[in-house]
Amino acid sequence: MSDEEHHFESKADAGASKTFPQQAGAIRKNGYIVIKNRPCKVVDVSTSKTGKHGHAKCHFTGIDIFNAKKLEDIVPSSHNCDVPHVNRTDYQLIDISEDGFVSLLTDNGNTKDDLRLPTDENLLAQIKDGFADGKDLVVTVMSSMGEEQICALKDIGPK
Repeated sequence: MSDEEHHFESKADAGASKTFPQQAGAIRKNGYIVIKNRPCKVVDVSTSKTGKHGHAKCHFTGIDIFNAKKLEDIVPSSHNCDVPHVNRTDYQLIDISEDGFVSLLTDNGNTKDDLRLPTDENLLAQIKDGFADGKDLVVTVMSSMGEEQICALKDIGPK
């Protein structure tokens, strides 16, 4: 054996996949699917009958969970589709910085400072107004495929 040390580039990833395969025929409305490399919530599924040569096809209509764009895809029902791992985590809001980033308190007591305020005008107004009024706010952060965004807000009373 050699006495050399080997150094490997760390990508800060435990090898967990961002998606998992699922048969197209098993994906239902209100589930999740990856369309054009974007995680989407399925709002409509229609299945066509098998034709002369083959497969029944599933027509998926999905809305991107981060930018609310409508995307569509048609896949043979026997083929596999990618389904994103979607996680929701609650954090307590500590501070809102001038440049649009929020400071959040994690469950283990650390702070998370790498998230921007949401682009949704209604949610943005609720967060800013609630914070200005000195309320204790808990934000729900949705994360999927390496992206994170604030998607909901809860008021847990005054400080």
